[in-house]
Amino acid sequence: MLMVCKSSEPPLFQKNYAPFPKGISFFLLFLRLHIAPTMPVIDRTKELETLKISRLLWMYALPSIVSHVIASIYNIVDRVFLGQYVGALAIAGLAITLPIMNIIHAFGSLVGAGASARMSIVLGRKDVRWAEKILGNSMHLTFFFGVLFLSAGYLFMKPILSMFGASDTTIMLAEQYLDIVLPGMFLTTLTFNLSGLIRASGYASRSMWIQVSGALLNIALDALFIVALGWGIKGGAWATTISMAFSACLAVLHFVSPKSFIRFKRHCWEPKMYIVKNILAIGISPFSMNVAACAVVALMNSQLILYGGDLAVSAYGVVNRISLLVFMVLLGICQGMQPIAGYNYGAGHNHRLKQVYLLSLKWNVGIGIVGALLALTVPRLLVMMMSDDEHLISISIPAMRYLMVMAPLIGFTITNSQFFQSIDNSPPAPSP
Repeated sequence: MLMVCKSSEPPLFQKNYAPFPKGISFFLLFLRLHIAPTMPVIDRTKELETLKISRLLWMYALPSIVSHVIASIYNIVDRVFLGQYVGALAIAGLAITLPIMNIIHAFGSLVGAGASARMSIVLGRKDVRWAEKILGNSMHLTFFFGVLFLSAGYLFMKPILSMFGASDTTIMLAEQYLDIVLPGMFLTTLTFNLSGLIRASGYASRSMWIQVSGALLNIALDALFIVALGWGIKGGAWATTISMAFSACLAVLHFVSPKSFIRFKRHCWEPKMYIVKNILAIGISPFSMNVAACAVVALMNSQLILYGGDLAVSAYGVVNRISLLVFMVLLGICQGMQPIAGYNYGAGHNHRLKQVYLLSLKWNVGIGIVGALLALTVPRLLVMMMSDDEHLISISIPAMRYLMVMAPLIGFTITNSQFFQSIDNSPPAPSP
């Protein structure tokens, strides 16, 4: 039986904010959901089946959007520092590493997305012990894949970079970066996994602050290592690795704290193959999408280096990073949808499931249209944020337009993919 601690305040979903204007009531609800530290534990999931869907999606999507946009801004700032203080070739060297980073992120999504979706569903069934076992088994998978890609990365780094289109000039810069940042990428997968589980267990704002704090630290360390100390691309790598370690520590501390709803307990570390299979069954969809994206980037880089040279690779890196801002907003809305959809699916509230899907779809298609219009009307302004090299700007502008014109369709596709991922249709495993 799930015990709930008493509170002198009424539960969040019994609060009445009707006397306030709509904007103020949204703000008050945000404060209650994300700042009030004494909120009863059960309310963090109970509200998922009681609050109005539009308010609930806003409250859960906003922290995800903020964390993703800040992370995207950090990626852009990283390249701004390298482009302005090291040179255009440094951006090309970093762009060559993008497929490797995407593969590592793919493994992170394989575990993180699968585990968080599954946790939302079992919390909808009010099974906290099962949720804790999902936490422990997802950690086993994270460490297994971490050792796997670290070993492969260091053993086959040069041939992998050559396959992804590195030239004799850029391969040296790419190796300098990866030598330092690969261990940090393992910490990124750990943070990705745990942040998703934090959000799934009702702590949406804490998940946001964990990722935002790491991104802001990275920006500060970029300024220190690249600009002040002149460490070049190695400075960017060290800034990334240190900030990843910081975020990972914050994520682990959440599940160590006795105040957390779901936390590390002895029983959660027991390996359960049916839990592992459920995690992988859900996570295989985002994993496949990330691997496909890696293949596209690798193919593009190899062709660009062949027909356009290192500057064309730099242009592709610039366009990718700017378009990532729009895509991260789309993904943030989907990640806000995921715990709502998963929980209500597990609880059997199909009418709320339909509501959150249609609302998320409407928001994402609309944001895709806005992103496409910006790319079509002011592409030069967007590219100049990354570099003042006129040749690079002239190459990047048409590429930006061609890529972003499909943003509304991407919003539609991401929403559908994330929705079906959130409502795992695999046969239910026996409860632990």
